[in-house]
Amino acid sequence: PEQGRNKQRDSMLFYSFFKTLIHEEVVVELKNDLAIRGILQSVDQYLNLKLADISVVNATKFPHLMSVHSCFIRGSVVRYVVLPAARVDTNLLQDSTRMEAREQKVKV
Repeated sequence: PEQGRNKQRDSMLFYSFFKTLIHEEVVVELKNDLAIRGILQSVDQYLNLKLADISVVNATKFPHLMSVHSCFIRGSVVRYVVLPAARVDTNLLQDSTRMEAREQKVKV
């Protein structure tokens, strides 16, 4: 039960963070090695993403996607998201990591 609560909390943390990136350019790499650059239009609690003004990073490998202008990406197929460096608060990330490490030590 506690592990499920932690997973839900982590998911909400990412959801809240991605909501702050709406209207920013991101690159989303999918588990099938497709990388898509676009403007983040929306995100939901399942971390599904809607991108506009998209372009495929490796267009020669995926030429059939050249005419697509927007897309919906299911959260479960995302490998990672490249964020705009200026929007990442590294101090906040470091503090969160330290707090998580402290919590893990207490549990052991």
